[in-house]
Amino acid sequence: QVQLVESGGGLVQAGGSLRLSCAASGRTFTNVDMGWYRQAPGKEREFVAMTRWSWRGYNSDYADSVKDRFTISKDNARNAVYLEMNSLKPEDTAIYYCNVHVACAVPLDYWGQGTQVTVSS
Repeated sequence: QVQLVESGGGLVQAGGSLRLSCAASGRTFTNVDMGWYRQAPGKEREFVAMTRWSWRGYNSDYADSVKDRFTISKDNARNAVYLEMNSLKPEDTAIYYCNVHVACAVPLDYWGQGTQVTVSS
């Protein structure tokens, strides 16, 4: 059974930093997309960042709202993905969800349970 477990969320002041981690178990994820989405209160879940796999290797993709502040990285050996968040703003407050997307004949999406990030002004 596949499990994605996020950690690293918390309360931080505006301008601060946090590092989110997502550890996958139950299956080794290589050659797949792994990344992060978030959902703020009263809003829909939105894309944050993703490492996207292609035959050329991995590319990182970011939402405009986090570009130049967040950095995503993947550790294939640990079956994990990380999100380094700097210069945090109150509007970054949300539950952050880890996502694994497997592009195959029938695409698969796996989700973690989420970790709360709260940025105070």
